[in-house]
Amino acid sequence: MTIDEKRKQLAFYRLTQADESIDEALFLLKGRKSPRSIINRIYYGMFYSVLALLVFEQYASSKHSGVISFFNKHFIKEGNFPNDPGSYLNKSFALRQRSDYREYIELSYDQVEPYLNKAQEFIDIVKMIINKK
Repeated sequence: MTIDEKRKQLAFYRLTQADESIDEALFLLKGRKSPRSIINRIYYGMFYSVLALLVFEQYASSKHSGVISFFNKHFIKEGNFPNDPGSYLNKSFALRQRSDYREYIELSYDQVEPYLNKAQEFIDIVKMIINKK
């Protein structure tokens, strides 16, 4: 297997993780489970898709903030990813961070539900970019 084939295989693995995370978020929402858990799965869906993009880049980071920063700089600011959908990653990351790490923060279904469609749009754009590679 060539290096390019290995990269594509890893990218598709990450996209599978992204799809599974969105499916889990939808399952949690339909079951009226914790909005905190729902936004977590939504965020991870987008995050895994960004990791799929990074397979083709000369960049690696063990921190979510590093991955997001690189994505913002290389993909959004350089015009390689649409601005509005690109912002969904940042907003879902902020919601997840707030609900996971701050005391007495409760999210509502109304806050997290719109991110399901936004995350799917984000992931679909990533898939289009990867399919062109």
